[in-house]
Amino acid sequence: MIAIEDLVPRVAAKAKATSTALPPAASAEEVAAAEAVLGFALPPLLASLYRDVANGGYGPDYQLLPLIGAGRTALSDYQSERSSSAEGETPYWPAGVLPILDWGCGMYAAVDCRSETATVLLFEPNAIVDDGAAAWFVDAGSLAEWLETWLAGRGWYQEDADEHDDVAEPTPWETAASRIAELP
Repeated sequence: MIAIEDLVPRVAAKAKATSTALPPAASAEEVAAAEAVLGFALPPLLASLYRDVANGGYGPDYQLLPLIGAGRTALSDYQSERSSSAEGETPYWPAGVLPILDWGCGMYAAVDCRSETATVLLFEPNAIVDDGAAAWFVDAGSLAEWLETWLAGRGWYQEDADEHDDVAEPTPWETAASRIAELP
């Protein structure tokens, strides 16, 4: 198991080295306010990233969404996706799954905030036909693993991913259907 106190400084160092202008970190009060609006707590590692590194603006390719603030945020995207999911013919967004990165084309990296390990999920809307659960894949067993993959430059999203034998493809998320069925 990877300790938060060891991982966060390494993430912060890479964030500073790869981002031209990091936004300020979110305060503990801002994180608590976001959690109150969401109705669930952020996993400790994710909360620490927002409090101790920056309010988004770093990470794999398209970079982490800010948690709070003006414009598009993880909080606003969660509320929007849950609302659209509940109103549509095919519900697709699970309760307690916070989008943290927009891959483009409607795809997200999202953290299962109810998972003990903060499982990182991949949402691929093009997989939705008659079942919203078909759009969900496990990208990493934990947020810590996902971040380690980014730090090592070995994610499936890397241009040279095919050169690495140990790059795992996302697999279907078995819990998706039951979580999507939960009421808001």
